[in-house]
Amino acid sequence: MTANKPWGAAMTSVMDRCECFYQGDVRPPRKVRFHRERQDTEAEGWLRLLALIDEAAADGRTEFAPLRQMTPEQRRQVITLPPTIAKLTAVRKLTIYRSNLVSVPPAIGAMAGLVEFVPYTSHRLHWFPYEITRCPNLVRSTVSTRSLYGNFKIRPPFPELDGTEHVTAACSVCDGPIERVHQVWISLRVATDVLPLLVNACSTTCVEALPTPPEEHVPLPHTGGLTVKQPRADYADDD
Repeated sequence: MTANKPWGAAMTSVMDRCECFYQGDVRPPRKVRFHRERQDTEAEGWLRLLALIDEAAADGRTEFAPLRQMTPEQRRQVITLPPTIAKLTAVRKLTIYRSNLVSVPPAIGAMAGLVEFVPYTSHRLHWFPYEITRCPNLVRSTVSTRSLYGNFKIRPPFPELDGTEHVTAACSVCDGPIERVHQVWISLRVATDVLPLLVNACSTTCVEALPTPPEEHVPLPHTGGLTVKQPRADYADDD
């Protein structure tokens, strides 16, 4: 859940306050949901971002940091990245520092040249699409770990999946068409960080083909909710 309140005076018109879960320390778990906002595709900030992506694709630049070329209010209006980021195949470093994003599209998997991904201090960005694992050269990342579902520091829960939100037309695993979605969470190391990844699979076979999560994370794909047993949080108080 979210409220349209800024983090503080310095964040006004940049980032809306996130109340999905407390990001400071370990708290008793409570049900979490995906952010409910939908991108306003007529907003000035969205149109500006589309134009910047077109420019970057045309000139073949290797570093893309679009928020630096937008006003604070324009930045606040952008809550996801457009699918056209798939055109940025020459980009090696993608920086969306201190963004108002709540999601990143599966199209990020088409950024074949991506080496470094910096969404740091994007405190409303709690998860990533499984398709980010398709970036073959991605080796460095800077993510605000406390903001992630299931992070090792405070272990917030994952939203319970019901196959109605963030569903894709193509399978995250084999890229085949989806007739009946099998939607799961899995935590995997992507570049520098272990990220909670949303998988839209076309079959149980594709779910079973997913990699094994690293130690100290939920060991199998799962559908989220408060019944998922997570390892103890690093910052939990001693008994």
